[in-house]
Amino acid sequence: MIRRHRSHTFGRPRSFVLLAVGAAVALSAASAQDNLGRGRITGQVVDEAGALVEGANIVAQSLQGTAKLEGVTDKRGHFAVAGLGGGRWRVTASKPGYADAVTEMNVAQLKANPPVALTLRKLTGLQGLQADKAGLSLIDQANARLDQGDYDGALALLQEFMAKYPDLYQVRLNVATAYVKKGDADRAETEFKGVLDAVRKAQGDYTKDKATAVRALSGLGELALKKGDMAAGQDYFSQALALSPEDEGAAYNVGEILFSNQRSDEAAKYFELAIKIKQDWPKPYYRLGFVYLNKGDYAKSLECFNKFVALDPAGPDVPAVRTIIATIEKMKK
Repeated sequence: MIRRHRSHTFGRPRSFVLLAVGAAVALSAASAQDNLGRGRITGQVVDEAGALVEGANIVAQSLQGTAKLEGVTDKRGHFAVAGLGGGRWRVTASKPGYADAVTEMNVAQLKANPPVALTLRKLTGLQGLQADKAGLSLIDQANARLDQGDYDGALALLQEFMAKYPDLYQVRLNVATAYVKKGDADRAETEFKGVLDAVRKAQGDYTKDKATAVRALSGLGELALKKGDMAAGQDYFSQALALSPEDEGAAYNVGEILFSNQRSDEAAKYFELAIKIKQDWPKPYYRLGFVYLNKGDYAKSLECFNKFVALDPAGPDVPAVRTIIATIEKMKK
C-alpha cells in the first residue's frame, strides 16, 4: 500500500511539471515571434518651438515581429514604453493638429537604451483644418448664421477662425459675402481685394488658385454693377472669364453689361459662350432672345425664347415671354 501510494503521488507532480514546462516553452516562442522582451525606451516630445507636448500618443512597432506597444507623454513631454524585444523598432509620436514624428532605433534588452527625442510640427492650412474638428465647426456655425441672417454673428465666428488659421485666405470670401448680405459694400470690396492680394502673395499669380481668384473678381464685378460702375464691372468679369473660360456665370455677366450699354453684337457673343459652356441654363437664352429681337432677327429670337420656356417652364418670366413669342409669330405672318 505504501509503495503504491508513493508511486501514485510522485506520478502526478511529474505530469504537472511537464505541462508547466510545455506552457513556458509555448509562451517563450510566442514572445519571440511577437518580439516582446525586457527592453525599455524613454524619451521626450516637443513642438517646433521647443515647447513640451503633453498628451502625445507614442507607438512602438517592432520591425522584426508583430509587437505594438503604446504610451502617452506626461506634462513634461516625457514617455516610457517597456516590454520591447531586442532589434529594430519604429517609434511614432502623434497628436491631433500635428504631423506625426517618426524615428527608427535598435533596442537592447540587457542595457539602457538612448533616450528618444521627437519633434511634432503643427499642421497649417487645409491639412491643419482637416484635423481640427473645432475649426471645422466654426465654419459650419458661421455658414448657419449667414443662412439665418445673423451677419454679425457669422462675422464674429469667421474672425475667430481666421485668427487661428491666418493662412487660409479663402475664408475671406465668406467674410466678404457676409458684408455683401449686410449691405456694407465698402467692407465687402476690401475683403474681395484682400483675397486677391493674398492669392498673389501666396501663389505668385491668380492662375495658381483660379477658383478663389474668380470668385473674388466676380464679387468685385457684382459690387461695381450695384454702384452703377459698368466699366469696372466689365473689367472684373472679363478678368474672371480670362482666368476661367469655362465659367458660364462670368460670360453671362459680361454679356449683360454689354447688353445694358446697347452693345448687342458683343453681348450676343458672351451669351452664346455661356450657352456653349452650360447648355441647360435658361438665363442666357432669355437675354439672347432680346438681342436678336432688337436686331430684327425674329427666327433666332423665337428659337431662343422657346428654348428658355422649355428649360424653365415654371419661371416667373415665362408668362411675359409667352406673350412675346405670340407677338413675334403674328409679326412673321
